[in-house]
Amino acid sequence: MNTQFNRRDFIKLSGFASASLFVPNFLMASAVPESLSKQKKLVVIQMSGGNDGLNCIIPFRNDLYYKLRPTLGYRSNELIALSDDVGLNLQLSGIADLFFNGNVVMINNVGYPNPNRSHFRSMDIWQSGSDANTFLNTGWLGRTLDAQCTNTVMPKPHTAIEIDDSLSLALKGEKVSGFATNNMELLKSTTENKMIQHIAETGADEHGENQVAYLYKQLASTYSSANYIYAQSKIYQNPTVYPDTQLGKQLKTIAELILAETDTNIYYVSMSGFDTHAMQRGQQERQLKQYNDAVKIFCDDLKAHHVFDDTLIMTFSEFGRRVEENGSKGTDHGTANNIYLIGGGLKQGGMMNDLPDLNALVDGDILYTMDFRNIYSTILESWLHVDSKTILGKSFTNLGFI
Repeated sequence: MNTQFNRRDFIKLSGFASASLFVPNFLMASAVPESLSKQKKLVVIQMSGGNDGLNCIIPFRNDLYYKLRPTLGYRSNELIALSDDVGLNLQLSGIADLFFNGNVVMINNVGYPNPNRSHFRSMDIWQSGSDANTFLNTGWLGRTLDAQCTNTVMPKPHTAIEIDDSLSLALKGEKVSGFATNNMELLKSTTENKMIQHIAETGADEHGENQVAYLYKQLASTYSSANYIYAQSKIYQNPTVYPDTQLGKQLKTIAELILAETDTNIYYVSMSGFDTHAMQRGQQERQLKQYNDAVKIFCDDLKAHHVFDDTLIMTFSEFGRRVEENGSKGTDHGTANNIYLIGGGLKQGGMMNDLPDLNALVDGDILYTMDFRNIYSTILESWLHVDSKTILGKSFTNLGFI
């Protein structure tokens, strides 16, 4: 056993110990639920603003594409050919490498019935996993945590972590929610407030079912997770150089937590800047390059440490863009879009379905042919090993990509 291993283990155990000193009795029985205790990791990347998927996966043999996008359309010499008639935006060269290695599944025309073009409402639908006419205050991943609760076991908040300052609806549950932090050290110092410590240590054994008892439990649970995550963040300092971008830093943090064997199954990050109403080419290309560079390094890093097969990355946006470009060399809010699933555990990489039929648009928008909850259902059933019907409220098709 080498010195590095001893040191890492010592720090890891110290982290558990420091957190456990203040954990009340009811939380001492809590742990990562057995059904989520496997090594599988889900990383969700949200492209906020409505990414233009049609200029990412490009039908470069389709004349209608160029007719509707005379200035925004990419020519065959401006893209990476994935097949005889499908190209990938040049900024996604790293994603193309992963695609050719069988580590990417691309799904086109993903959406839902009666689509909503509002950023906020459509994002709520995607994050909650609801129908367009249903309003939920919990997210599909938060309800995944809820589904693990029993009378004696409840998942800790750090089972699902968002690397951000605030928690998205996707990770909010009725009984348990995920954990949002962009700075582990700042979070720990915040919870070191003497009043918070006192409440967590003395008040959390309150066993009543009233709201005060609930708040005590939430505070103690957050306090415990803050200490734990801080300790985990110190176990492995990643020497891999990631891009100096927000997404690059977020994914580097996630890689460090994964390599520290943190008891977290779900990671969530967001990337803004995809709302391209004007001068789209330059803006979208910059965003796609940042996404590509960060994700490629992240995947290479996980591969080098032999954990890529246990990691699934899902990238989505709240909607696509309208097919016809506007007068400002941009595109307006649309409906159906494409999704990328990346990982070493895919059964088979490639293009799962046909590209949009530009001759069969609905009010100028791409017709959705794939409900996004089919993808959620597949991930819940085959990756996180939970009952998707309980979480989504009804049955959806398992697409079998994992």
